[in-house]
Amino acid sequence: MELFIYIYLFLVGITLGSFYNVVGLRLPKGESIVTPRSHCTTCDRTLHATELIPVFSYLFQRGKCKGCKTKISALYPTMELLTGLLFAYSYYHFGFTAELVVALLLISLLVIIVVSDLSSMLILNKVLLFFLPLFVILRFTIAPLEPIWDAPLGAAVGFGLLFLLAIVSKGGMGGGDIKLYGVIGFALGLMGTLTSLFIAAMLGLVVAVINLAFKSFDRKREIPFGPYIAVGALIAYFFGQQLVDSYRALFFF
Repeated sequence: MELFIYIYLFLVGITLGSFYNVVGLRLPKGESIVTPRSHCTTCDRTLHATELIPVFSYLFQRGKCKGCKTKISALYPTMELLTGLLFAYSYYHFGFTAELVVALLLISLLVIIVVSDLSSMLILNKVLLFFLPLFVILRFTIAPLEPIWDAPLGAAVGFGLLFLLAIVSKGGMGGGDIKLYGVIGFALGLMGTLTSLFIAAMLGLVVAVINLAFKSFDRKREIPFGPYIAVGALIAYFFGQQLVDSYRALFFF
């Protein structure tokens, strides 16, 4: 029975991950997520059902369009696979609890954000406004954090810190990133929000240092911070308490 649940959630995840790709790619361009049907962006050929199987179609077609043989971005199967794996892991971590709903919503939000930020350098208000009331409702009803004010405090601190950083850096932090933390703070709470900010900043710093070392860093080019926020948020959400406990044990004995 447990194996069936994991497989089911994985399949649901990769299917929704395919849809989240569409949302993240089309909405920033002002396009409908319903029409036109999925098509190759190079030859404009409408894709057949066999070409729309999440993850597997990419593998079967060796990462190329059946028609024009143009390379398909690896972003599509990567996000599909990650969504499926994270959905299954969420059940492993939380079981059938109200927190599982929060986890699946958080993963869904972050996948869409990563796709839109990587493809268009945009984090859309309409996406954030869709998920915000869901997190608020859950945190004040069936999936509260303890104490009850921890969720709104996390949202306020996350939003406030990035807003302050944007002012100090004179625009170094995008408005979408600021508002994103105002949303995910409700899911993470105060400690989770602070932990995720630290992880995201460290990841960004490490990547920047590596790029500088290989002289592949363009100081004038904008860098999407959404993916770092997403990774930091997920690590903090699933493993934040363990990280905090390890830190305390290491430095405070």
